[in-house]
Amino acid sequence: MAALVKRVGWPARLLVPVVQTWDFDARRWVRALRRSPVKVFPSGQVVDRKPGAGKQPGKAAAQASPHVQRPKQPLQVPPSQAPSTWEESGLRYDKALPGDKRLSSVMTIVKSRPFREKQGKILLEGRRLIADALKAGAVPKVFFFSRLEYIKELPLDKLKGVSLIKVKFEDIKDWSDLVTPQGIMGIFAKPDHVKMAYPETQLHHSLPLLLICDNLRDPGNLGTILRSAAGAGCSKVLLTKGCVDAWEPKVLRAGMGAHFQVPIINNLDWEAVPNYLPTDTRVYVADNCGLYAQAQTSNKASDHGWVCDRRLSKFHKYEEEEEEDLDTGASKGWLPELEVQSYDLDWTEAPAAVVIGGETHGVSLESLQLAESTGGKRLLVPVVPGVDSLNSAMAASILLFEGKRQLRLRMEHLSRDRSYH
Repeated sequence: MAALVKRVGWPARLLVPVVQTWDFDARRWVRALRRSPVKVFPSGQVVDRKPGAGKQPGKAAAQASPHVQRPKQPLQVPPSQAPSTWEESGLRYDKALPGDKRLSSVMTIVKSRPFREKQGKILLEGRRLIADALKAGAVPKVFFFSRLEYIKELPLDKLKGVSLIKVKFEDIKDWSDLVTPQGIMGIFAKPDHVKMAYPETQLHHSLPLLLICDNLRDPGNLGTILRSAAGAGCSKVLLTKGCVDAWEPKVLRAGMGAHFQVPIINNLDWEAVPNYLPTDTRVYVADNCGLYAQAQTSNKASDHGWVCDRRLSKFHKYEEEEEEDLDTGASKGWLPELEVQSYDLDWTEAPAAVVIGGETHGVSLESLQLAESTGGKRLLVPVVPGVDSLNSAMAASILLFEGKRQLRLRMEHLSRDRSYH
């Protein structure tokens, strides 16, 4: 009987340590599962999440992994240091869901001039144009983009407080005016020329030469003229009432960033134009009548605007006003007598302003009166007889770069005179 008890008790004594070993391993794995998860930052730093209130971290959770080195205290970025990456900046964007009306509602506003002027907002499309606007100090409100990379290319400090909305490329394509949409569109507050920060290079090459646009209706022509004005170094561009809106999408596209290189004052009454001219400025009116106008000595309306053909003169408003004055004896339609001068003769001895009229309606009577009151003339760009008049954008480019040439020669002469003395 004793021998039987011994045989039964022997395996019982061996079973005890086996059970204890399994129980120890189980408790160890349970403690491992109870560890708090870690958070990995973009820099590669690994930090344990803080335990809940009233809880103490276990001994196993406090042990660091042999493959990960952790600082004793989390790394803190000084407040003065600006974030260098998108992740560090904390910027967030919304993803438009199917049927989202935000893009369509905004596009309706910015594509209509009355709504655009009432809301004080403009639409810019394309990465280059948006980058030029941000660099010049334009204030963005909303960005619609199809790929996050397009937003990451923009300065981070300019995106604070801006609504960022990711939409499908097809939605942008539906509203785009570009043949090849670039996948990003921005809504900006209408720029104020006084608050804009124009490029230092542009300001350094600025000339005492202004451009006045009168009755320019074609968006493509106006955009090209603004581009020429920026290239020639005009100090300012004035747009009178009757011109197409300078911030229309087609004008912006043709301007190729000129809107953010030269100050543009839009929608001016003629009474307010002299307020934007430097002292002693002479106003010259572009004359596109060619040799026909040069040969005329009469005061016909066809000699004073873009329309030179006698068959069309009866449709010109000046001709109609002059005929009415002959019947009524009124003097309100009188035409100022302005001397005609070739465009390549010196006309930049004083600060000069050039008036460019639209091809359809021509220059206004107010522009002729302003030119006469300032001692200006009509600048003639001769063309071969029988050839139609020059495009208004082409005429503006010729006159502005001729003015730049004359001013450069004058500066060279002054430099030589100073060196001699």
